[in-house]
Amino acid sequence: MKQRTKNWLGVAALVLTSSAVAGVVMAKTGSSASENANTPESAQEMPFNVAEPSTISGPTGLVDLTAAAESSVNSVVHIRVTVAGKTQRVRVNDPFEDFFGDFFGYGGRGQRQPQEREYKQPDQHAAGSGVIVSTDGYIVTNNHVVGKANEISVKLNDGREFKGRIVGTDETTDLALIKIEAKNLPAIPIGNSDDLKLGEWVLAVGNPFNLTSTVTAGIVSAKARSLGANGVESFIQTDAAINSGNSGGALVNVRGELVGINSMLYSQTGSYSGYGFAIPTSIMNKVVSDLKVYGVVQRAVLGVIGTDVSNYIDMEEAKGNTPDLGTVTGVYISDLVDGSVASESDIKKGDVIVGFAGKKISKMSELQEQLARHKPGDKVTLKYIRDKKENAITLELRNTQGTTKVVKDTDVDQLGAKLRELTEQEKQEFRLQYGLMVTAVGNGKMKESGVTKGSIILQVNNKPMQSVEDWEKAVAVAHQLNDRTLWIRGVAPSGRKVSFVIELDE
Repeated sequence: MKQRTKNWLGVAALVLTSSAVAGVVMAKTGSSASENANTPESAQEMPFNVAEPSTISGPTGLVDLTAAAESSVNSVVHIRVTVAGKTQRVRVNDPFEDFFGDFFGYGGRGQRQPQEREYKQPDQHAAGSGVIVSTDGYIVTNNHVVGKANEISVKLNDGREFKGRIVGTDETTDLALIKIEAKNLPAIPIGNSDDLKLGEWVLAVGNPFNLTSTVTAGIVSAKARSLGANGVESFIQTDAAINSGNSGGALVNVRGELVGINSMLYSQTGSYSGYGFAIPTSIMNKVVSDLKVYGVVQRAVLGVIGTDVSNYIDMEEAKGNTPDLGTVTGVYISDLVDGSVASESDIKKGDVIVGFAGKKISKMSELQEQLARHKPGDKVTLKYIRDKKENAITLELRNTQGTTKVVKDTDVDQLGAKLRELTEQEKQEFRLQYGLMVTAVGNGKMKESGVTKGSIILQVNNKPMQSVEDWEKAVAVAHQLNDRTLWIRGVAPSGRKVSFVIELDE
């Protein structure tokens, strides 16, 4: 479970795409449309059954939570992950050198030859929760639970245990989709998080502190809450107790329907202190559907930089100004991203967005939530206020590459090379502080670009490559850019400095 440890009331201006990012200190333990001609019809289908509305009440007229608890607990699983420790080569000093000199082959005092030994860091283990969303084994959880896992173990409420595999992850929303090989599983019905009302009773179901099948109750304390933790967020805030291990678990309404994926807690101690946050199903549905079909989220981009109108007014008043925008709610646009759909429309700096795709927009998190529901190619109506008058325009949303085409995932293995971190000895030989050694080159784009076995990769798109994870992240980031290009700087086996250009487009 992510733990929020600092005051989250401050709001930073964001580049508003459905992947806008705001920095935050966070400790993790273990977010009316037209058809897109480039998108398969299967992408529009939910990967699970959406619940039909119903009501449940107790015999005394009070809310009865027993049926919801008993049904949902079977749909929530316990996830345990293993992250393999890295193997490093370290220099070691022999304490007996001063006593025995070259008896052991040192060549005499002061002439000791360098010695290295391999050291493997211990494997890391963590645990969290997940929610079964289809009878054939698809499970939703948090990215921070399984995103770095080498092994995933999934234990059902009935005691059965399966190996899990990652279908796709999305760091921007902190969601992940995994799969186990099983059938006839107790999938949870999916409810509509839009229908939640403040004060409505909800249940948090998960495995806090490895205590399996735990249910806590509370109410919806707030909606569309933004904490600056994920790129896209519009959290459901609840006072149902959420603790470490609840990550990826279910937030359930009184009808037993899934309305959110528990993701974060706000705490100064690391444990529950009255505030928990869940990713609404309004965001989850789109993300999970895309991960299932494409392996990567088809993220729509608007291309504005802005903040809540209330924040803008406060900042201006602190300067001694008295702004009058004609509204006290909405998203104030402070800038536009060059080449974006917004910059090519009638929208200008100083406008206030008050509506998107038929939904009222009162703050940034609501706009992020609505944008996260759409895909590139969708046509939406955007309402904005300028000079105290409301206007409306129709926009066709695009992806981060500025097109409406389907974005496909790039598997680093398909690039055709195997990499490892440099040893300490290799760093000395090449006089380098870091780098990745190419240990094998097969058929693929790396070979086509001239990369050979023994080459050392130092930088990719101006980012230093200190670990294989740096390489994987660089490929993932480049995949989302307009030109989808890897600019590689490195060293040839001969020691000569070289550079390569790899186009990720097929």
